[in-house]
Amino acid sequence: MKAKYYLATVAVLALVGPASAQFLGKEENAVTMPKMPGVYLAPKPIALTPYTAPNRPHWKISDVLAMHKGEADFVQPIVRNKDQEADYISMAPGAKTKMKMWPDDRIIFIVRDGALKVSIDGYEPFTATKGFMVNVPFRHMYTLESTGTVPALRFEVRQVGSVPVYPATETPDPVKGMSYVKVIEQPGPSKEKDSNPIYVDYNKEFLGTDKAYGGKFVWDDHFTSNILRGKAQKVVPPDTDKGHFHIGWTEFWMVMEGSIGIKIEGVPYFNTEPGDIITAAQGRWHRAGNDPSAPWSTRVPINPRPPILHNFEAPAGD
Repeated sequence: MKAKYYLATVAVLALVGPASAQFLGKEENAVTMPKMPGVYLAPKPIALTPYTAPNRPHWKISDVLAMHKGEADFVQPIVRNKDQEADYISMAPGAKTKMKMWPDDRIIFIVRDGALKVSIDGYEPFTATKGFMVNVPFRHMYTLESTGTVPALRFEVRQVGSVPVYPATETPDPVKGMSYVKVIEQPGPSKEKDSNPIYVDYNKEFLGTDKAYGGKFVWDDHFTSNILRGKAQKVVPPDTDKGHFHIGWTEFWMVMEGSIGIKIEGVPYFNTEPGDIITAAQGRWHRAGNDPSAPWSTRVPINPRPPILHNFEAPAGD
């Protein structure tokens, strides 16, 4: 019975291994033109959307590590909004997750430190080290194992309301207000698109190169994440450059390289370092750029819908 649920290592898809090179620069679900013609009236909150714990405009990786000094295993909540949730999760060397799957939505994570052996049903196992961006398709059983000599730290993003399913041989982690019952399920596992790689080794693909941008990482009707890389701005724009806002949701980013500088409505301009998480609360003007303090900088934005409508201030007189 147990063998039924062990992770398969056959039917390896071509997107594993060289996948990152295949997808870079691809665009799916393209819109029909770069912007809407004319001027519009967009709804914007009169009162700024507040940051309620654990949400912050700026989570510094140094603060996360300081809060959990001496802990090899921890979960630090970072983002909670109506669409998505994200945590920094640390696993001690030798620790392994239970086998599970997510029923209807993928999860993604980015490794900040250590090494994780990633075993996903239907794909060759691989080891994700610092800078790996990993995509676990929905309805695929998987496990993670910390295989390095230091704790494996990852930033993991999930859809709100998604609760894992376990094989009948596992003991599920408790979920408040729910009990686990034995079932049979249909339909079967998702078929991932070629444009959504199982992993991207960011450090190998980008560090030390002159590659700008980077294309999509994952792209579906409930998850949008891409790789925004570029050279340093010569100067930081003035605060009068508001940037844009989003009507229906909150946007957040992980800083992968260099220093992202950002101005969020109601928050003074600040810059960041790799591993930091930035959040622009729903409806707040925000403007992110590559701070002059680093030659190249990269941020990975995470949003619940593609393509995302950006609302910019109309020119005076329009």
